[in-house]
Amino acid sequence: MSTRPPARLHVLGALGALLLWTVTAAHATPPPARAGAAAPPPATGPVTHCAPGGTLRGPHGQYADIALCVTNTGATMTVSAAATCRRGTTRVRPVCRTSGTWTARPAGGPAATGTLAGRADYPGPGTYEIDAAVHVRSDAQETDLHGDAHATVTLTDAKPQPSHRVEVTTAGGAPGVLRPGTASTLTYTVARVGDQGDGSARLGLIGEESSGIRLTTTDPRCVNPLPGRYPSTARSMYALDCALTDLQPGRPATVTVRATLAAACSTIVSKLGYWTPRGQESTGGMLTGPTLTCDPART
Repeated sequence: MSTRPPARLHVLGALGALLLWTVTAAHATPPPARAGAAAPPPATGPVTHCAPGGTLRGPHGQYADIALCVTNTGATMTVSAAATCRRGTTRVRPVCRTSGTWTARPAGGPAATGTLAGRADYPGPGTYEIDAAVHVRSDAQETDLHGDAHATVTLTDAKPQPSHRVEVTTAGGAPGVLRPGTASTLTYTVARVGDQGDGSARLGLIGEESSGIRLTTTDPRCVNPLPGRYPSTARSMYALDCALTDLQPGRPATVTVRATLAAACSTIVSKLGYWTPRGQESTGGMLTGPTLTCDPART
């Protein structure tokens, strides 16, 4: 006569052993780190803070509940608006999209402005009063609302130390001021000042298209953008794009640009985009560089 225990007991015994191994492994002391091994980086990523922004109402029972959200991505932040749309007492909720502009006023600091879902420099932690001019529309065109939204959002993330720096000097004129009808030599210096990232960065310069400004250089790392479809060869002479590949702390790069202004004034803004490798994750940043102003009164 067999004394083999029932199969059910085998199953329970196996489950108990598995549970015991799981609990033991979960509470086991991790092995000591190798001497000299770098500590794993803390988990980082965009952080979003949302707050109710109010309700927009239309003449035929349409209304939209607005939420204002601030997403902090390190050195930059994005302000966006989300809308939940309804019409009267019906349960129909059309899909709505939002657009508009925003202003963020931190306590004791200068205001920041931008377009909804656009990126701006992050001023740092604090309590922000967010005001937005919002346009809400539904795909079915049943909802078309304009109005203002307001929210108070507290951001706690510290402003990171800059990893790059952009400076510009001018020759043949007042420092930092352009004049219509003249040509100026501009020298942009791009420095990597932190250990994050690598030697790659993209410097972009943009004047005002309608002014007739021309930005040119003999630097082989730079090109005027090519906006049209092939086989068009027309380039945007009011803009310049420079690919820098050898930036290192202590080894900045310089780019010399010729800015030729027509009879109209034009400012020149600068941006620097850079890659921050972290495995195969898509990471990076954008830095706002100096803006050169133009004074039509200067001769």
